[in-house]
Amino acid sequence: MSSGVMDKPEDAAGEGKRAPPVKVLSGQLRTATEVRGSSGWLVRDLSLPVLLVWMQGTVLEVQLELGTVLLMDETGTFTVQGVNSVPKGKPCLSSGKYVMVMGVVQAVSPEPVVRAVKLADLSEHATLHRQMWKLEVEDLQRVLARPASVGP
Repeated sequence: MSSGVMDKPEDAAGEGKRAPPVKVLSGQLRTATEVRGSSGWLVRDLSLPVLLVWMQGTVLEVQLELGTVLLMDETGTFTVQGVNSVPKGKPCLSSGKYVMVMGVVQAVSPEPVVRAVKLADLSEHATLHRQMWKLEVEDLQRVLARPASVGP
């Protein structure tokens, strides 16, 4: 079953098929550059433009009246917008919780800003998620940065 909310990031990428989210750290987004003629961002060491991201972090501050939350990962802080319109997102939004956010990059400087598409509370196993997150990011990016093989 498809929802309009989940379809928008793929359509915004200008592709007919779904582009999977790219796992990134806030520090990587902070140094990304905008791809001309595209709504994507080029993250250093990745050879593809990034629009839809998957990030994880600890909730520092919630401003429900503005629909924003400030998160922090091991490389810095980032802001998530549109949290009031994400189904089942509000239970994730209290200071100290460890959450996953999937969203569309809106800005990278001076601080990354992501418009939320999905939020999930990972607090139950926060220690494990925190320990694994950087490794997951590095592993996925290593695969994405690898040149495509030619031929069989």
